[in-house]
Amino acid sequence: MAPVTSLSDSVNQQLGSAISATLPETSADPLLRRSDRADFQANGILALAKKAKANPRDLATQVVSRLVTGDVIKDVEVSGPGFLNITITDRAITENLAARYADETGRLGVPLAADPGVTVVDYAQPNVAKEMHVGHLRSAVIGDALRAMLDFTGEKTIGRHHIGDWGTQFGMLIQYLMEHPGELAPASEVDGEQAMSNLNRVYKASRAVFDADEEFKERARKRVVALQSGDKETLDLWQQFVDESKVYFYSVFEKLDMEIRDDEIVGESAYNEGMPETARLLEEMGVAVRSEGALVVFFDEIRGKDDQPVPLIVQKADGGFGYAASDLTAIRNRVTDLHATSLLYVVDVRQSLHFKMVFEAARRAGWLTDEVTAHNMGYGTVLGADGKPFKTREGETVKLEDLLDEAVQRAAEVVREKAKDLTEAEIQERAAQVGIGAVKYADLSTSPSRDYKFDLDQMVSLNGDTSVYLQYAYARIQSILRKAGEVRPSAHPELELADAERALGLHLDSFGSTVFEAAAEYAPHKLAAYLYQLASLYTSFYDKCPVLKADTQAQVENRLLLCDLTARTLHQGMALLGIRTPERL
Repeated sequence: MAPVTSLSDSVNQQLGSAISATLPETSADPLLRRSDRADFQANGILALAKKAKANPRDLATQVVSRLVTGDVIKDVEVSGPGFLNITITDRAITENLAARYADETGRLGVPLAADPGVTVVDYAQPNVAKEMHVGHLRSAVIGDALRAMLDFTGEKTIGRHHIGDWGTQFGMLIQYLMEHPGELAPASEVDGEQAMSNLNRVYKASRAVFDADEEFKERARKRVVALQSGDKETLDLWQQFVDESKVYFYSVFEKLDMEIRDDEIVGESAYNEGMPETARLLEEMGVAVRSEGALVVFFDEIRGKDDQPVPLIVQKADGGFGYAASDLTAIRNRVTDLHATSLLYVVDVRQSLHFKMVFEAARRAGWLTDEVTAHNMGYGTVLGADGKPFKTREGETVKLEDLLDEAVQRAAEVVREKAKDLTEAEIQERAAQVGIGAVKYADLSTSPSRDYKFDLDQMVSLNGDTSVYLQYAYARIQSILRKAGEVRPSAHPELELADAERALGLHLDSFGSTVFEAAAEYAPHKLAAYLYQLASLYTSFYDKCPVLKADTQAQVENRLLLCDLTARTLHQGMALLGIRTPERL
């Protein structure tokens, strides 16, 4: 099926023709926005008038005289200094919705991007041999949603989970394991909880020995050298830690209702062999220079104490490599081997300076260009009710698994109280969908750069801007469709629409443009806001417009179409955010 042209695009095309006829030397594409006084408001006339040195209201009047009303545009009114209030015909709204409803691809008539690229999304980066905590939540949830949104627009996305699987701490862990064999069972023999328990035990035991025994500390440091030089026995034991950690990672991501592909887990270790070449290339090109034995990149505009330049350290004076070397090597790989046109990093905002320097160094080296861009999707902190970084009562970092388990438990209480016809098994299934959805939505409905308070009571509330409110709107529609029996949704363009029907229909029409805008701006909160408004408009429609008890059979069928298309849009939009929509609640 061919994509459906949105009503705003149709009106923009007519406006463009009218403006070109009025001002032949001027080209413009006026932006339309929703108005309380009419269906759309064209606010581009003022800018055009200024450019043409014309009176805005006179120009608006001339444009209106050249607009053809009838099929799409019902009426146009000049208001204020030169705004155009444009009312769409009821027939155009209903026919547009019918075309979207008929799309069997599940895309609701939304077209694919004309010239999509390849975006590598770096997100969900836990550390090997360490528990995931609340600080890992946002990268995973935001990154997963952005991938889904970009995929929906037609962009090809490639996931990269840059896990912390390399570094000096592995010398300590591996040396301990060599001296205490059998402490880690094969990854195939443990589940996620057992894997993390084993890793925690080994980490704590090795740390205690490391801190107390200088001879062990020296052996551990030598083990780091053996690891970096590729010693087989050392690498085999390192792989045990990685494999057991993956078992744990997968168990947590499964609770988050996220699919993590093994081939997309490409940690720091994957770039180890390429880092010497990265350093050599940077030095040969003059991008990096030697300073006090280290290989560094300086930036005139980035300065620290005493106005001294802050360097990006590519290679330490002792020959070791740090995060900058692995990140720059990753950029080379993603651009050269994966043919990426965009690199998106979903990383804590506190690392913004690091990535600013890494990206600038890559630009100087020619690895990033106008055709290949990089963006750090820096996100804020999850706060507790007291407005401080979220901690346990004992002041420790909150484990991500504990957080998710509590969310599901709270959701079960809400579902059990609300749903009287569900079995206990169904309640537990819905609780997982509602609880995890609530956690995700609270995160995604906030601008990524902002901090937000983690309040489970509010997250699982049936009122306000929550995923539960959206899920209940969807479930309510499914209930209506079931009660309709053999009466099926059907479009009746000849019918006059009530105000609530018009408002809901026009909002449904803007789903595609909202997803494209949110994806282009890496702003999942814009899609979340759209979905909340959609559920709110549906609630208003439901209150004001009887569906199954409408005056005529045609009106029943037309309103059922509005209901079903709303449900499909909610389902698709929530899926892009990684949130389930239960049929019954």
